[in-house]
Amino acid sequence: MRKVSFPYVLWMLIFILVPLFLVVYFAFTTGNSNDYETFTLSLENFRRFLDPIYLGVLRRSLTLSVVSTFICFLLGYPIAYIIATQKKAKTRNNMILLFVIPMWMNFLLRTYAWLTILGKNGIINTFLNFLGFQSLELLYNDGAVILGMVYNFLPFMVLPIYSVLVKMDKKLIEAAEDLGANKRTIFKRVIFPLSVPGVMTGFTMVFTPAVSTFIISNLLGGNKTTLIGNVIEQQFIYTGDWHFGSAMSIILMIIILIVMAISNKSGGDLEGGRGALW
Repeated sequence: MRKVSFPYVLWMLIFILVPLFLVVYFAFTTGNSNDYETFTLSLENFRRFLDPIYLGVLRRSLTLSVVSTFICFLLGYPIAYIIATQKKAKTRNNMILLFVIPMWMNFLLRTYAWLTILGKNGIINTFLNFLGFQSLELLYNDGAVILGMVYNFLPFMVLPIYSVLVKMDKKLIEAAEDLGANKRTIFKRVIFPLSVPGVMTGFTMVFTPAVSTFIISNLLGGNKTTLIGNVIEQQFIYTGDWHFGSAMSIILMIIILIVMAISNKSGGDLEGGRGALW
C-alpha cells in the first residue's frame, strides 16, 4: 500500500502543497519579488486589499458569481429533471452526451465564439440591422459576462442534479401518488427535498469557477468589467507584485472554502450525508 500511494503523495507534494506554501509565503511577506533577500514578514498586503477599490472589485465579483449561479440553477434544474425523467436509459445517455459535447471544445474557444455572436458586427446585430433596427451594445458589460459564465458553467449545475434525480427511489414517488398527492405536491414535498444535495453541489461547482474567472471578463467584459480574477492575473503577469497577488489569492480561497463548507453542511444534513462534497 505504501509503494502504491507514494506516487500520489509525491504528486500532491509537488503540485499542491509546494505551490500552496509559496502562495502563503508570498502573501505574508513584502519586498522585491525577484530578490528573496528583501523579503520581510508583513500583513501589508492584506491591509492594502481593504482599499475601497479592491473591495469594490470583490463585491462585483461575488455579485456576478451569485447571479450567474442562480441563473444556472433556474435553467439547469428543469433540464436535469427532464433528462432524468426519460424512461429509456439510451435516451437519457444521448441527451447527456449532447449536453456535454460543447464542453469538449476548448474553454477559450467557446468564449471567443460569443464575440462573433454579440459583437457590433456579430450575428445578432447583423440580423437587427437587416430588420431595420440599430445595433445594440451587447458586449463589454456585466450582462455579457454573466451570459458567458452561464454558458460555460451550466453543465456543472445540470450534471450533479441529474445524478441525484436519476438515482432517486421511484417507490417514494409511487407512495406519494398512492396517498393522493398531485404532481405539484410530489415535486415540492418529495423530489426537490431529495435533490437538494445535488443542488448544493451544483451551486458550489458553478460559484467556484465563476468567482475566480478572468478569461470571460477579459473577453466579454473588456475594460468595463474587472473581477478579482483579473486583478490577481494583473499582479502576477503585468505588475509583477506577487506578494499582493498571493494575498488576494488567499482571500479568494478562503471565500471559496467558506462556500464549500456551507454547501457541505447543507448537503450533509440531508439523506444521512449523501451528496456532501467532502
